[in-house]
Order: sequence, then structure tokens, then C-alpha cells
Amino acid sequence: MPETQGSDSLPGILASIAGTKEVELRELRSRARELEDAADAAPPARDFKGALASPDRVALIAECKRRSPGAGAIRPDLDPVVLTGGYARAGAAALSVLTDTQYFGGSGKDLKDVREANPLPVLRKDFTLDPLHVVEARALGADAVLLIVRILSDTMLARLHAQSNALGMAALVEVHDRRELERAVAVGADLIGINNRDLSTFRTDLETTLELIDDVPDGALIVSESGIREPADVLRLGEAGVDAVLVGESLLKASDPEEAARRLSAVPRTERIRG
Repeated sequence: MPETQGSDSLPGILASIAGTKEVELRELRSRARELEDAADAAPPARDFKGALASPDRVALIAECKRRSPGAGAIRPDLDPVVLTGGYARAGAAALSVLTDTQYFGGSGKDLKDVREANPLPVLRKDFTLDPLHVVEARALGADAVLLIVRILSDTMLARLHAQSNALGMAALVEVHDRRELERAVAVGADLIGINNRDLSTFRTDLETTLELIDDVPDGALIVSESGIREPADVLRLGEAGVDAVLVGESLLKASDPEEAARRLSAVPRTERIRG
């Protein structure tokens, strides 16, 4: 069994998702050798972290997903290649593709298709619980994986972070509070995602990023996630020194996602000043 925090310690939806992932892992293990061979044969990972390191603008990670547990159906009939092609034309620095099927309507095929059709680095957005998930991500062509501190033990977090690096991928280590940030820093995370959404209540507040940013070590890149809707939101975060934003729902609900991405992809940022 993967070393999660334990489903009894997770809020309802996270517990359900973690349980589903554990069931899926049983089938995935039967394909372990196939996935390892595919990961070895995959093209080299693109530099996801480097794509976000712009000194003068907030980099946009634009997301592809059909639905979510909190929002329900968002854009169920999207074509991942068409959508992300528009994001690239709009100036996005990187892409995020949801591959979870049951809760988000995604698939590994979505990621493969996007990676093959698009020159931008791609994050596999899913609930990574086990080393085999990291291998699977590389086999699909992912350039980065998401590691959610809330759902991982310290031991597994360190193991998955090290394995991602060993396979040439970036690891976006997601935190929501100061304790989770301390745990991320302890494993050497240099790409830290601050989720403005409390996964226990689904309440979203951009202040979460602003409250934690001063505790992020120098040299680490900061990605603000969730609740980002307007250029003014990105500007507020950029003025605090945030390096990148990950935006999904507001882009996907827009009548023209490409134009919505264009409005968010050229917002200036300032260098972070430690207090």
C-alpha cells in the first residue's frame, strides 16, 4: 500500500480520491515492467522549472481538465490538443493536464496527445501516491509531476521527489499551510506550489500565498494555485514575487480560453524581497 497520510486523516473528497488511486495501483502494478520500458524509451523531459523562471513576468501554467469535484462539469467536450494549442499561442509558459478519469474526466491519452502536439513542458496533474505513478508519468511523456504534501507521508514525499529528479522530471510540491511548507522544504523542494484552496473546506483565498511566500527559501520558485481569475489577481501575486500561476477553471469557463490565457500571460512581476 502507498504511504499516504492515511485516509482517516484526510477530508472526505481527498480520502475518496486516495482510496480510488490505491485501487487503481493494483492494476497498474501488473504493468510495471511495461511502464518502466516505456519510461526508458520516452523522449527526454523538457525543462518545466526553467520555463517558469522569467525575471520580468509571471509565468502562466494553463490547465486542461473537463470537470472537478468542486465545480462539477466545466468543459466536458474539450479537445485537449486544440485547447492547449490555443494556450501556447496565447503565451503560456507551460501546461497542466489532469489525467485522473473518475473525478476530473481526464486520461493518460490526454497527456500523451498534448505532449506530442505541443512544444511546451507538461505537468501531469494527478494524485501521485506511489513510485509507479512517477514511472507512469514519465512513460506518458510528462515533464513534471505534482506531489501534494497533504496526502503523503514524509518518507514517501522524499522518495517521490528524489525519483522525479532521477527521471529528469520536475516535481511541483504543493502545500497549503506553514507546516506543509516546512515538510516540502525538508525534502529539498525547489518548485513549490501554494494552493490557495483549502481542500478540507474548498474555500479559496489568495492571501494563502501572500502569507506563506516569505517562508519559501531563496532559490525556490513559487507557483500560486487556485482562485486566480483576472489579470489583477496575477498582478497582485506578481508584485509579491510569485514566479508563476497555475490557472484552470477560469480559463476553461471563458467563452474564449485562448484570449483568457493571453490576458493572464503577460503580467509583470517583481523580484521577491524577503522581510
